[in-house]
Amino acid sequence: MHASKNIPKITTHVLQEMKLKGEKIAMLTAYDYSMAKIIDESGIDVILVGDSASNVMAGHKTTLPITLNEMIYHASSVMRAVTRALVVVDMPFGTYQGNSKEALLSAIRIMKESGANAIKMEGGEEIVESIDRILSAGIPIIGHLGLTPQSINKFGTYGVRATEEKEAEKLRRDAKILEEAGCFGLVLEKIPATLAAEVTQSISIPTIGIGAGPSVDGQVLVLHDMLGINQSFSPRFLRRYHNLYDEIRGSVFSYINDVKTASFPNDKEKY
Repeated sequence: MHASKNIPKITTHVLQEMKLKGEKIAMLTAYDYSMAKIIDESGIDVILVGDSASNVMAGHKTTLPITLNEMIYHASSVMRAVTRALVVVDMPFGTYQGNSKEALLSAIRIMKESGANAIKMEGGEEIVESIDRILSAGIPIIGHLGLTPQSINKFGTYGVRATEEKEAEKLRRDAKILEEAGCFGLVLEKIPATLAAEVTQSISIPTIGIGAGPSVDGQVLVLHDMLGINQSFSPRFLRRYHNLYDEIRGSVFSYINDVKTASFPNDKEKY
């Protein structure tokens, strides 16, 4: 029996206790009421309202175009469904980089207008001023290091990060900085498993991995990827638990056929 199963509401404190007990943290993304309700009732620990909504919900190539208003819309939809999971919302690109006052206002809007439990921010030392300011307002933050998709234009690739010692050293340092600043956790994306294990052991806050190996404190995947709704994205770290793309397509095909052949609706389906 998982200790977290008996907890009516997951909080940042609960996640800290899970790390201490060695209980792994399960995290998935959600962007709408119906999906969030299903995964919350399934017992997920953390729901991330990811800026990946930019890709899977809006069809953009990157996470950069999604706006603060759009993130608040998705977060509000998710919050109406959730009773148990901790809900974390991504701060979208351009709402916190380089301006700590704007960062605070953005974070306050997310918390006030959506009712979410926490926010997530990409980056280390370079955003620590914004982190300090937001934490001083009592808003919990989870950090995000490694592959940071909002910086795609700087890196120019979605490849594995921190394979070179210089970047690995910066990541180790950033993890400490984020912990000391007061972040309650850290997402580690697409970095070598040995580095992720090292960082996880070196800090007291929980680490959540995506393509960061098994030695982190928890895992996160994008819901549409792990359910096989999205077929165009197949990185090594993705485990597909279903093939909903084909299932949905098959259902739609059957519906079209039933309508065209006038076998739907039948006698039982009319008034």
